Amino acid sequence: MDLSFLVMWVGFLLASYSVVGNDVIQTLGTFLTSNEKRLPWYILWLYGGGILAVVLIMGYYQADISYGRLSKFEMPTVYHWYYLLPPIVLLTITRYGVPVSTTFMILTLFSLSNIPPDFGEMIASVFNKDAVLGGMIIKSFYGYLIAFGFAIVVYFIISKSVEKFFIDNEPSKSSRGIWTVLQWLATGFLWSQWLTQDLANIYIYLRGGNGLSPFEFGISLALILGLLGYIFYTRGGKIQDVVREKTNTDDIRSATIIDFIYGLCLFIFKDDYFGLWGGKLPMSTTWVFIGLLAGREIALRIRLENKLSAKTRKMVLLDLAKVFSGLVVSVLLVFLIKKIGG
Repeated sequence: MDLSFLVMWVGFLLASYSVVGNDVIQTLGTFLTSNEKRLPWYILWLYGGGILAVVLIMGYYQADISYGRLSKFEMPTVYHWYYLLPPIVLLTITRYGVPVSTTFMILTLFSLSNIPPDFGEMIASVFNKDAVLGGMIIKSFYGYLIAFGFAIVVYFIISKSVEKFFIDNEPSKSSRGIWTVLQWLATGFLWSQWLTQDLANIYIYLRGGNGLSPFEFGISLALILGLLGYIFYTRGGKIQDVVREKTNTDDIRSATIIDFIYGLCLFIFKDDYFGLWGGKLPMSTTWVFIGLLAGREIALRIRLENKLSAKTRKMVLLDLAKVFSGLVVSVLLVFLIKKIGG
């Protein structure tokens, strides 16, 4: 009995919740943290959901919901039961507040045909930039390093003149209005860049969205919007702690700068501008996010305290260990599925 239709939609639902619960908070986390005490959750949801709907509808009418990120993936003709394993594992890990890369956890499953059956060759493919799996991993490492370095340079420059002022002085009523507009614009820019990167992680279960009827597309959009609303209602869940524990992220001015830099990093990786990574090949936005926060935290502590405390080092290394452990789990899971499914 072919259960492909059921597996497709159950997988889409699980992947949607996993991606929304894990990756969305990394994108909208500072927006939520800096506004959750001033505005009701549904206002924030309407803004984020409106942008999501526009990006998805544009992609649907252009017949490319994934925005080119799935061009190197072969869509399966039959969906086996084990296609549900990655989003289930991701859901489980996310409940413990571990910021896992959904790109590695989900998309590598759909590159099984490109993974060699021999275990030694499997391991080698992880380091092969011409392989789909290896290309995604290498591009994600670039993302971490560039975001980390970029954040250190920027915050070394602005820490004492800008961030220290933010920490010592609350925004005035007049300046808060200006910063609110700037933050919502920066968040909109970042959110749109993230959506064109990570929608592929969800819609790959629906064969990239190609061939969906308007009714099916409407159902998929409604499901994602509903899940996004739930995440806003619960104030981000456990993953939001990764944002809250960083210095002054609840300040709307600091949050605006973080969002703009993050969005700029994703924009750089949107295409292969410098010939260093695989163009539209998917990457882990989680690695970019963690690299950005790590670089920012290190620069702030050194500039404001003239030292890098053991607590800060531990925080940065723990975040890196979490995303690296997610990578290891993802790769091992795909290798296990390769052995199961052949």
